[in-house]
Order: sequence, then C-alpha cells, then structure tokens
Amino acid sequence: MATLTLVSRRVLPMVAALLVSAMMLRFAPPQTLGPPWLLGALAALALAWVVLAPMQTKRDDVLPALAIVLCALGLTLVARVSPQLALKQQWWLLVSLAIAIAAGPACTNVRRLASYKYLWVLGSLILFVLLVVFGQEVNGAKLWITIGPVHYEPIELIKIFIVFFLAAYLAETADVIAAARPWSLRANLKYLGPLFIGWGASMAILVLQRDLGMAALLLATFATLLYVATRRIDIVVFGMAVFAIAAFWAMHHFPYVQTRVAVWLDPFSSPLGAGYQSSQGYYALAAGGLFGTGYRLGHPGFIPDVATDYIYAAFSEEFGWIGAVVILTTFLGMVRRMLAVAMEQPDLYAKLLATGLGATMGFQVFIIVGGVIGVFPLTGITLPFISYGGSSLVANFLLVSLVWAMSGRVAARRNA
Repeated sequence: MATLTLVSRRVLPMVAALLVSAMMLRFAPPQTLGPPWLLGALAALALAWVVLAPMQTKRDDVLPALAIVLCALGLTLVARVSPQLALKQQWWLLVSLAIAIAAGPACTNVRRLASYKYLWVLGSLILFVLLVVFGQEVNGAKLWITIGPVHYEPIELIKIFIVFFLAAYLAETADVIAAARPWSLRANLKYLGPLFIGWGASMAILVLQRDLGMAALLLATFATLLYVATRRIDIVVFGMAVFAIAAFWAMHHFPYVQTRVAVWLDPFSSPLGAGYQSSQGYYALAAGGLFGTGYRLGHPGFIPDVATDYIYAAFSEEFGWIGAVVILTTFLGMVRRMLAVAMEQPDLYAKLLATGLGATMGFQVFIIVGGVIGVFPLTGITLPFISYGGSSLVANFLLVSLVWAMSGRVAARRNA
C-alpha cells in the first residue's frame, strides 16, 4: 500500500502535465506534428522518466512536470511558425528524454561529480577546440558542430560543466576565500587563481567565439556562486568589471558584436536591413497588447528566425502580455523550486551545485527575454524548453534531472 501511494504521488504530476500538454498540442495547425506513434512514444518516455526514479525517496515531482508542459507549449509554438522544425524538435525531445532516463543513476549519485572538478574544465576546453576546428559559423558566431545530419551546439553542455567545476572548487575553498582580506594579493591569488583560470579560460574563448550571450550567462552564474559561497562582493564586482572590459573590446573589434549593439540602440535606423528582425519583434509585441491577437491570428512569420530567437515575441503577439507573464511565472516557479532544493542541501557542494543550476536556468530566461524586449542587445541564447533547439533541450533536461534527483536525497533524510 505504501509503495502504491509513493508511485501515485510520483506519477500524478506527470500525468497532469501530459493531459495539459495534450490539450495544447491539439491546437497545433493540422499536419504540423509527427505521427501519433511519435507523440505516444514521447508520453511513454515522460512517464518512464519519473516511474524509473527511486521510489524510496520523495522528490519535487513538479519539476519534471513543468519541463514537459513548457516543452509542449514550445512544440505548439514551433509547429505554428515552422512545421519543418517542429518535427525535428519532437525527435530532439525524444533523445532528451532518453538521455535523462539513462542519466538517472548518475544524477542520483551527483556528489561523485565533485571528484572530477578539473576534468570538467578540461572537457570544456576540448569542446572549444573541436568547435574551433570543426565548427560552422552562423550569423557571425562559430557555435555549431555538424556530424552528418545532426547539428549540435557544444556550449550548451559547457554551461553545465562550468557549474560542476565552480561548485566543486568553491566547496573546498569557500572558507579561506571568505576569510582572505581584499587587499591581500597573495592570499587571493593562491585560492582564486585556479578559479579564475578555469572560469576565465572559458570566458575568453567564448568572447573570441563572439558568443557574448553565453559569456554573460556564465558570468552571472559565476558571480552568483561566488557570492553564495563567500559573501565577497568585491570579487563579484571585479569579475563583472573584467567582463565589461572584454565586452567593450569585442564590441570594437568584431563587426558581429558591433551590429548587435547598433541594432539594440536604434533598430529603426535600418528597418529593412540589420534592424529588420528587432523591429519586427517590437511590432509583434506592440500588436499583442494586453490580451493578444488570438492564437494563429498574429503574423509571427514576419520575424526572421522566430522559432529560435524570437519565440517569446511570437507568443506575446498572439497571447498578449498576460500570456507572456504566465510563461515568466512558470519559469519563476521552476527556478524557485530549484533554489529551494539548494537551500535544503546539507553540504556546501550540493547547495552550490543546485544554486548554480537554478541560476543558469533563471539567467538564461532573463537574458533572452531581456534581449527580445530591448533591455539589452539580443543574444543567440534560446528560451529553455520553448525555443527550437536540440542542444538546448538535451542540456536543460539534464539540468532538471540533476536538481530533481538532489531534491529526493534531501527529502529522504528529512523523512528518516
């Protein structure tokens, strides 16, 4: 009886998420989704994801359910603006769920990852080297590796590797870094040196790859973890200053970055040229107003790359600012749950790891939505689970799987 209760408690949030997802997918334009068996396989994998997790622990089972709901919303939107990409998105979702299931045992033993902290930096550098040698340049940034029909963005994995490294290193050195006086150069270099080398190498290569959006994401995550571990605001300010200098240098040496900034400052100066995408995005946001034009009554097809860069604008046009706030509230709920898992962890490493993963998710949403509405220059970062992008789906499902597994370990101790 107790086992049956645990199973039902584990499965019910996912069943509810699948029902909501089915309702949303019914509104997708005809002939834009894959065959029924593919949708059935996706539902079966989603259920297997939660059923195959250890039943002897109580987890925050709303986390995977929220991920599925957001994916269904994203698939409905991508099918609306690009049926060809919608079919690819379904296959990537299938792969992402399969990887999340296969990685389940490793996620359960997440503390073992701390033993390989420098391996994560090495892995990141290897991925960057592969990107330099084999990468393809798209829209001025060299971000993709192509293997046959598969296009993958290694930086999506690198963002998780860097969190693994930062959490493990800071868990060992947080006390001495916090105790070091800001003016003690020797003490700071001794313990901050490896930290800035590991993080700074990735940052430098990101800037050289002209992907300042991902660089900003890593900076925000780095600053968050460093402050949580040490409470030293001076190091955070120093890191932000270094990034600002690097961004300023890139803006004056890379035409791609110059164009992004110029479009941000005045997109209507070239409404049919470089500023066309941004201006059409603003028109879509304005047309949506408070309540939106209604599903399939807007014109998101006028926005170039709408399925990747501007899916938030497409949704806002047809569902209005009320719908846009609902999406942001859903993401806020997901990030809040991740940070709640971090707060409940008994050891510093797990606390920092969950914080870093939650911050990565939150800042990613903040950066892409801020770029779409014009708070700062648009970057190539995707809106998690919603924008088209197989690399992003795989990385974000792994991220949710890790935090979900960590919530179970805490609940087991609390109930013991």
